[in-house]
Amino acid sequence: MTDAIAGRAAPSTESGQAERQRLPDRRMGRRYTAVLAACQALYTAALSVDLTLTGLVGYVLASDKGYATLPFSLITVASAITTIFASILIQRIGQRLGFALGALFGTVGGLVSVVAIYERHFAMFCAGTACVGVFQAFARYYRLAAADVVSVEDKPRAISLVLTGGVLAAVIGPALAAGSKDWFAPVTFAGSYLVVAILSGISLVLLVGCLRDLPVHAAGGTAGHAAALPAISTISTIPARPLGEIMRQPIYLAALANNLIGFMVMMFVMTATPIAAVACGHSIDDGAHIIEWHLVGMYAPSFFAGHLVKRWGVVPVLLAGIAMSALCGVLALASTSLPYFYAALAFLGVGWNFMFVGGTTLLTLSYRPAERARAQAANEFITFAGTALASLFAGQLLARYGWATINQATFPLLALAALATVWYAVDAKRRVAQAPV
Repeated sequence: MTDAIAGRAAPSTESGQAERQRLPDRRMGRRYTAVLAACQALYTAALSVDLTLTGLVGYVLASDKGYATLPFSLITVASAITTIFASILIQRIGQRLGFALGALFGTVGGLVSVVAIYERHFAMFCAGTACVGVFQAFARYYRLAAADVVSVEDKPRAISLVLTGGVLAAVIGPALAAGSKDWFAPVTFAGSYLVVAILSGISLVLLVGCLRDLPVHAAGGTAGHAAALPAISTISTIPARPLGEIMRQPIYLAALANNLIGFMVMMFVMTATPIAAVACGHSIDDGAHIIEWHLVGMYAPSFFAGHLVKRWGVVPVLLAGIAMSALCGVLALASTSLPYFYAALAFLGVGWNFMFVGGTTLLTLSYRPAERARAQAANEFITFAGTALASLFAGQLLARYGWATINQATFPLLALAALATVWYAVDAKRRVAQAPV
């Protein structure tokens, strides 16, 4: 993020000395980010195993096959219920213990699932997947925690680096699920859930042994909000604002719109893609490979998305992400041939990444340290609820109205995200113009 965009003056000799004094803090921030990136990789791999097999295991264990998808749904439900609680708890007991508690739930969830499969106990299996959902709720704060402990100019890079942990894990997770399902033959799938417990356990050890709590870095006077937020030196003395006031800010609304709509559009299309691909005459393996490359598209841009935000500014990156997500719909409507499926889902993944990195960057600039837990929890809960609804209705919309309608429905949503982003950009310029020289 350039000095002009961040609302900062050019560095002076005194600021250069201050920068040299911040170098040890910057190194600690980078180490903190690296630990969370590793934990993100472990979490993504563990969750990929769970998501790949939970529907099938639920079908095998449920006496009433109408409840076969309940264990899968409980991952999302438990995450949504825990999201607000997790944010408050992390602020109260610290990042290290809070994230470790989340990883502990993942470990317990994997082990409970193993026992449930051995005992063929459906209710116990539901309890295991719910525990994994709690793990997911805590892990969703990794990127925000990394951004909160670094300086303003390092926030986009920290967010991107944490998300890079999902690049290989998103592909390796399903492979681990398939490769470990017969570890305890003839009890199929027990080995796969032991992998969930092992990956979560490694994350727990890493968090307890390598993560150290760092103070939250205030984000005052950034991104055209110099007039809206007080100086860093005085920010801790100013009381927290009501949540409604925080959420009415154009910067917060733009962050929420891009996080929420980016996730909803991605989940909406991704959920329907395998079914649509088969309906269009492609094989089940083709559908799986399309999703695999979509996952790569989701996480691979994290290697450079933070640099783009820093170089071009957050607004151009957000608008580029919205445009690429819209291009997914254009390509999907143009043809149902296999290359078009691949291209559409690849653009969707990259578009989601840009919207998510940019939206998270704006979110971390929208609140004061005392407001962090409530502001983050509101964003995460709304985003998670919207994502769950998109996933739920995608299948119904596809079955009733078809693949074309699924993609057409994304355009109005993306237009809202673009509108919120432009509104924020105009407001930021106005604040810079009104700020005292």
